[in-house]
Amino acid sequence: MDVISPEQRSALMSRIKGKDTKIELEVRRGLHALGFRYRLGGAGLPGRPDIVLPKYRTVVFIHGCFWHRHDCHLFRLPKTRTEFWKAKMDSNHERDTRNEAALRAVGWQVDTIWECQLRDKCVEDRAATLTNLGNRIRSTLSTSTLATDYSATTRGSGTS
Repeated sequence: MDVISPEQRSALMSRIKGKDTKIELEVRRGLHALGFRYRLGGAGLPGRPDIVLPKYRTVVFIHGCFWHRHDCHLFRLPKTRTEFWKAKMDSNHERDTRNEAALRAVGWQVDTIWECQLRDKCVEDRAATLTNLGNRIRSTLSTSTLATDYSATTRGSGTS
């Protein structure tokens, strides 16, 4: 049984942000400080990635550990309505897997930053996480991917 009323729970849940979270803003600031320029929202791409780096043909998802069922200390299945939450988390995980496969199928590199990689970490650890992300993104850049046109992929025309 929940310790607060359904109305209070609804009010709490409605305040959970879906974009521009502290973690997402920190990743965006970190990538910008490392010299990356990106687009937000990924309109037209499967799963609507949080950050799109067309020059590197890379997308970045920034996932909350609870909502995306990450196997870490921040994820715990709620004790109330466990069947509902298990089904919801399973469907979120399946959708994430499908979207990642669809992006890879059309030639995008996919990277995911998890909430637990930054939350409650010291400044040095957060900086190291963002530097490692930058290094992974840069490692995808090769002469064969430079000519790829982001807008062609989002329109679905398949031509460069």
